[in-house]
Parts: sequence; C-alpha cells; structure tokens
Amino acid sequence: MNEALIVAIIVAVVTSATPILIAALGELVVEKSGVLNLGVEGMMLIGAVTGFIVSVSTGVPALGALGGMAAAAAASLTASYTHLKLATIEAGEVSVVAVQ
Repeated sequence: MNEALIVAIIVAVVTSATPILIAALGELVVEKSGVLNLGVEGMMLIGAVTGFIVSVSTGVPALGALGGMAAAAAASLTASYTHLKLATIEAGEVSVVAVQ
C-alpha cells in the first residue's frame, strides 16, 4: 500500500473517533459517582441533529451551536431526572433513556 493512503486512513480514523472518545472519557468520570449512563451517544446525536437543523434554518452557525448545546442539555436533564426518580424507588443504578 501507498504511504500516503495509510496516513490518510489513520487521520480519518482518529478524526472520526475523537468525539466518541471524548464522550467515553466523560462517561468514565460519571461512572466514578456510581451512575451508568447508557444514553451518552444518543444525547450527542440529539445535539448534533438539532444544531444542524437550527444552523441550516437560520443561516447562523453560532445559533446552531447554541441550539445543539441546549438540546443536548435538555436530553441530559431528562436522563438525570429519570435516573433520580428511578433511584428513589430502588430500581437500580443504571440510567437508560430512550433517545434514539
């Protein structure tokens, strides 16, 4: 194989894997508190899709970024509220929210 092709593949893999690695690092920190959140990728997806829709419909990328952050924060608040309500009825420590 060509060296340039190998370098291009490695760059593409690292570029596409970075957001998932950042989410996994955040989940690793959260798991130290005793909560297993299985909806991290779904929250990222909600933020990304909402940010894209807002950015395309308004034509302002900064507003799209703010919309994506707000949507992901709302999904996160929903997940945390659900976990707290389930934890009070002794349902366990796994927080699963259907966001996809």
